Amino acid sequence: MKTVHNRILSQISPMKIIFLGYCGIILTGALLLMLPFAARNGQVTSFLDTFFTATSATCVTGLIRFDTYTHWTLFGQLVILALIQVGGLGFMTFTLLVISFTRRRIGLSSRVLMKESVSSPQLGGMVRMTRFIFVGTALFEGLGAILLAFYYCPLFGFGKGIYFSIFHSISAFCNAGFDLMGEATPFSSLTSAADNVYVNVIIMALIVIGGLGFFVWADIREHKFHFSQYRLHSKIVLVMSTTLILGGTAVLFITEYNNPANTASVPQSILHAMFQSVTARTAGFNTVDLTAMTEASQLVMICLMLIGGSPGSTAGGAKTTTLAILVASVFSTIKRKKSVDCFRRRVDDDTLRSASCVFMMYLLLSIFATITISCVENIPILPAMYEVASAIATVGLSLSLSPELGAVSCVILSALMIFGRVGSITILLAFASNRPGVVSKHPAEKVQVG
Repeated sequence: MKTVHNRILSQISPMKIIFLGYCGIILTGALLLMLPFAARNGQVTSFLDTFFTATSATCVTGLIRFDTYTHWTLFGQLVILALIQVGGLGFMTFTLLVISFTRRRIGLSSRVLMKESVSSPQLGGMVRMTRFIFVGTALFEGLGAILLAFYYCPLFGFGKGIYFSIFHSISAFCNAGFDLMGEATPFSSLTSAADNVYVNVIIMALIVIGGLGFFVWADIREHKFHFSQYRLHSKIVLVMSTTLILGGTAVLFITEYNNPANTASVPQSILHAMFQSVTARTAGFNTVDLTAMTEASQLVMICLMLIGGSPGSTAGGAKTTTLAILVASVFSTIKRKKSVDCFRRRVDDDTLRSASCVFMMYLLLSIFATITISCVENIPILPAMYEVASAIATVGLSLSLSPELGAVSCVILSALMIFGRVGSITILLAFASNRPGVVSKHPAEKVQVG
């Protein structure tokens, strides 16, 4: 049996296994959510709706067809929570963890799968990294739940408050955006805590920590606060994340400053802008009415959503490193450099090609899906683009369109969520030929661009 298992793994590429693994988890979740006791009305929820919900949870997106609290029973909510946890950390992380606890030998194929699943830069130390990820996740989610309990327990009582704290801590750390605040007002997300600095800071901290990536944690643990000793990847992630959070806060504050719907004070407006800046980069919570924001603000949030978090994290999007490499390439071209440099390190050509590939795939798919949904649903381009960006970047923010979309649009958004979570390069390689790369033997010729 073990030989057959290893032979099968060796014949299927790691990319295909990762893709099929996520599809299998989604299908299992969809079937569980179809059970009559998963819904409060005791009826079977349609496969399209449960598939959309399971995809959104597994891909840690947060787009929903129904309010999570009012539609799903405790069983349904726990299924969603389990899908969020597995999808956030990656199913291979859990697989390797179980194998390591049983003290079975972990083969090369499983290590390769783990490497691709968490975007590791190297194959060595995968088992140790798996345990580090699990312990770190349990620590941060546990601490987040304890801190949130001081807010939720006085509101809902001890038992319910603890449950709400655990649910929202996991959802925030995994950048999922699912919430249970429909208990008060359906589809309200965290708007009831918009001016609560305590809750905002905890949720934002969980989102940022989850979105930095497991390998950045390892770098910080190893080198503490000696930034110069970090790997290039960690330096780029930390600088880009800080820049996007602060830059997004400043721009959203400016674009919302003269909005007639914004009646908050300046300190409150800054808090609102910062939370929206953080959550737009794949978290999916919101503390203000997104439909009341200006079109300029909505466009800014679309840009932040498409950028997303960092590789090897619970976040989605094109990734901060992709943007950084492309920006560095622009500056290198302006300065007429032969290579792309970051922090006194040269970026190899394969990385630059991968960044260009990811950017173009996100751009082309977003444009195609936006036009299609706009035509099918007969809605303006901006709301359609907002929903598409939220899906492909696995964010979960919505202008209240998801519950009203038809079957075609739901299928498109589900496909985009899977694409965003599994990764564009992974999906490309999953369906590509297994033949080794061939070096071109054609003569080179200059092409004028720009």
